[in-house]
Amino acid sequence: MLRREQNDLVTQTGPGTAMGNLFRSYWTPVLLAEELPRNDCPPVRVKVLSESLIAFRDTEGRYGLIDEFCPHRRVSMWFGRNEQNGLRCAYHGWKFDVAGRCMDIPSEPESSGVVARIKMKSYPLVLRGGVLWTYMGPPEKQPPLPEWEFATVADDQRFVSKRIQESNWLQAMEGGIDSSHVSFLHQGNINSDPLFKGAKGNQYNLSDARPVFEVVESAGGLYIGARRNAENGNYYWRITQFVLPSFTMIAPRGGHSVHGHFWIPIDDDNCMTWSYDYHPTRKLTEIELQSMRDGKGVHCKLVPGTFIPQANKSNDYLMDRGAQMRGETYSGVEGIALQDGSLQESMGPIVDRTLENLVGTDKGIVMARHRLMQAARDLADKGTIPPGVDVAHQRVRSAAVILPPDRPYKDAASKELTARAGEAPATV
Repeated sequence: MLRREQNDLVTQTGPGTAMGNLFRSYWTPVLLAEELPRNDCPPVRVKVLSESLIAFRDTEGRYGLIDEFCPHRRVSMWFGRNEQNGLRCAYHGWKFDVAGRCMDIPSEPESSGVVARIKMKSYPLVLRGGVLWTYMGPPEKQPPLPEWEFATVADDQRFVSKRIQESNWLQAMEGGIDSSHVSFLHQGNINSDPLFKGAKGNQYNLSDARPVFEVVESAGGLYIGARRNAENGNYYWRITQFVLPSFTMIAPRGGHSVHGHFWIPIDDDNCMTWSYDYHPTRKLTEIELQSMRDGKGVHCKLVPGTFIPQANKSNDYLMDRGAQMRGETYSGVEGIALQDGSLQESMGPIVDRTLENLVGTDKGIVMARHRLMQAARDLADKGTIPPGVDVAHQRVRSAAVILPPDRPYKDAASKELTARAGEAPATV
C-alpha cells in the first residue's frame, strides 16, 4: 500500500504537480488524426493533464493546440471560425494562429500595437502514426518525436482507438500491467475473441491461475514477467513492457497482432485509454480490422460521435448475470476492454491505496509506482531526464516465450524484447 501523500503524488497530474511535470516531459497522444480530417475543419476540444485546450488545422494543413479560452473575455474558442490560417473568436473576432499568436483584433487600430502583445498558451501538435501528439513541457527540453513501433509501421499494419474512462489514470494503467487477472476476468473471452483465440498461450493462462512474477528494471521502465507452467517442466513467460510514464505493451498471442495502451490523464478523476494493435511484418487483415472496429480485443464499441463506451457506468456496463452464471463471461460484462474498465471504474475516481492488501502477483504494480515516484522526484529535485524520454527506450516489444527453468527470461528473451524491423514478434 501507499501512504496518503504518496498516493497524491502518483495520481495528481495537473499543472505544477510533480507527476504532472513528469508527464509533460514526454510527447503525449491527444487526438486521432481523423479528428482533424482536413484543412480548416472545425476545431476540437482537448482536455489533457487538467488543461482545457483547442486543437485545429489551418488552411495550409498546420496543426495547432492552444488555450481553449480567448484572452479577451475568456470565451471558448471551440465556437471560433477556422479561416485563412487562423482561428477567429466568434465573440469579437480576435484571431490566432496555430502557435497562439494574435493575428487580428478588428476593433483596434494597427497603431495601438495591442495585437503584437497578445499571445495565447500553445503547444506543438504533430502527426505520427495516425495520432496527433503534443509536448507540454519547457520548449528548450522538447524531446525527439516518439518512436514506438506501432507508430512507425505502415498505416495498413496499425489500428488505434481511444475511449474515455471514468477513473484516475494510474488504476487504469495498473490493470494493464497485471497479467494475473487474465486467468479469471478474461477466461470467458480469450478462446473466443477473434483477436485472441487459437493461441497455445491461452491454455497456459487457463490451466495455471497462480503465476509467479519476476519484475526487472529496464532502461525505460520495467519488464514484467509472469511465469506459468508449461509442458516438460518448462515455463511459459508473458513479458509485459511498461515504459514511463504510461505506455504498456501486452504479450501477443499466437499469430495475432501485438497490442497495448497509453493511459493519459484527462484530469485527476478521468483518463483517456488509448489502445493500439499492429503487426511489424504484415498488413492487418480485413477480418482483424473489422473485429477491432467491432470492439474486440483491447478495443470497445463507442457511442456514435463520442469516445464514450456503449457499455458504461450509466447502464451498468450492460452486465448480463445470466452470461456470468453460465460461465460465458466471468464478470457478466462482455468484451475484454470493458471487463477491465468496469472494474477499474468501480474502485471510484481515485483509489485509496492506503487500504490495499498487496500480494506477490502485485510486484509489477509495486515497482511501477516506485519508478514513477522516483522519476518524478529526480526531475523535481535534480532536473534528471526521466526514463522513457529517450527514443531508444521506446523501441521495445512485449513477448511470449517458452523457456527451461534455468534460463532467466531477461537474458534469454533479450532480443525478443527489442523492436526489430522486418522480424515477427515472439509469441506462443
